[in-house]
Amino acid sequence: MVFLGHGWLDVSATFQLLVQPLLHRWQVLAPDWRGFGHTQWPADGYWFPDYVADLDALVAHYSPDAPLRLVGHSMGAQIMSLYAGLRPDRVERYVCLDGLFLPDMEAARAPKVLRRWMDLWPGDTRERFYPSFEALARRVRAKHPALTAERALFIARCWGAADGFGRIRLLADPKHHLPMAALYRAAESKAIWQQVTARTLFVDAADSIFPQAIGAAETAERRACFRDHAQLRIDGAGHMLHFDAPEATGAAIAAFLDTG
Repeated sequence: MVFLGHGWLDVSATFQLLVQPLLHRWQVLAPDWRGFGHTQWPADGYWFPDYVADLDALVAHYSPDAPLRLVGHSMGAQIMSLYAGLRPDRVERYVCLDGLFLPDMEAARAPKVLRRWMDLWPGDTRERFYPSFEALARRVRAKHPALTAERALFIARCWGAADGFGRIRLLADPKHHLPMAALYRAAESKAIWQQVTARTLFVDAADSIFPQAIGAAETAERRACFRDHAQLRIDGAGHMLHFDAPEATGAAIAAFLDTG
């Protein structure tokens, strides 16, 4: 069984083309994280460990005994990587899609970060609407101009839903746009990654800007925490690999999962 975790402000349905090469052999479960897609929106906001706990609960329900294969993109990659280190006996393979690039935050930033969170909470939590799926598709295509009009409309139908009043509401809780109250400490993630025993594949998007956030040396140091890992690059793709090169990315994942 393969568990697929999408990234921030995305939903699992947009990975439709990417998962096609996997379906010949694997059952793929691709849940929407809390507050995205059709999941519920917690009134008290979002704390990152909750996502890891959610994955743990899903795994316990759907695959309590069999070895797991995890595929995570961006935010989903961080969630999956932590789970692989916290439950190393459960995870056989892990694929990281253009992820683990969140910059470290020094302790000295804590007063500013927490004060900003206090000042802005609960913030503007009004839902976001578009007049039509076509209007949302235009917004998608403006951010991802390589998409065809047809593909952008498909993604719009994944990201939005009719509200019953002639509008399209975004399927993402506006609270996701609020700043986090906690610092990201890379040392804590590294300590967990060092517990990962799963064979790991890092799939990098050649045109992604996110590796610049931490640099080559830090990227190598983070990947060294994974004791058995390989990496490959998908040319012609930005951070949203499943938008820009879904077939090539899916084929690379399938090849890695199918090897002995």
